[in-house]
Amino acid sequence: MMKKILVVLTNTEKYQDINRATGLWLGEAAQFVEVVAEAGYEIDYVSPKGGFVPIDPSSMPTADDIDFKWYGDADFQRRALAESLKPADINPADYAAIYYTGGHGTMWDFKDNMELQQIAEQIYQDGGYVTGVCHGIVGLVNLLDTTTGQRLIKGKKVTGFSNLEERLNRTKKHVPFLAEDSLKEAGAKYKAKRPMKEYVRTDGRIITGQNPTSAQKVGKELVKALKSRIS
Repeated sequence: MMKKILVVLTNTEKYQDINRATGLWLGEAAQFVEVVAEAGYEIDYVSPKGGFVPIDPSSMPTADDIDFKWYGDADFQRRALAESLKPADINPADYAAIYYTGGHGTMWDFKDNMELQQIAEQIYQDGGYVTGVCHGIVGLVNLLDTTTGQRLIKGKKVTGFSNLEERLNRTKKHVPFLAEDSLKEAGAKYKAKRPMKEYVRTDGRIITGQNPTSAQKVGKELVKALKSRIS
């Protein structure tokens, strides 16, 4: 039986220091899910706390037909946005890959979540893929390669939301740290391209996308890699 793909979502609904809503960037889930679902993969949704997942309202004005397709999908509404699984509900052996979605909310609840880290590390150790996009890539920062004890992304080619994009978004002063800086501090070979333009980097079984426009390509690269293993 084909293994499933695990999609990680944030529970954080607002910035800590200002009254500004945040949450999941809808397209970073929808665009990825569209690709992997079309390829025949079953998907589960998990969040640090389980349960309710807020949507960043800023992601709605730029939502396209795919985003609204999933936003209006009853199963997605229930399993992703209302009743996401808790880490304790997850058996890593069931999954071929884990995908960390973005949205600024992830900056508060992804990087230091030990339960999610253990799930991702086990999936990778079992030969699966660790993937993420935009701010969601901070979920990769503290992952360890259990065979070496080193950071999983140390020496790996990765991308993620850039310091320039954070500044252009006028949120640089309101996040607890910067995604780009955190990747570099973990020893990754970070690279970004033009702000808000599609860019994805693949290094072995690690696939990362720079920003919301990159989510669909992360899905395509993952599907291509998974299918190449069984062809």
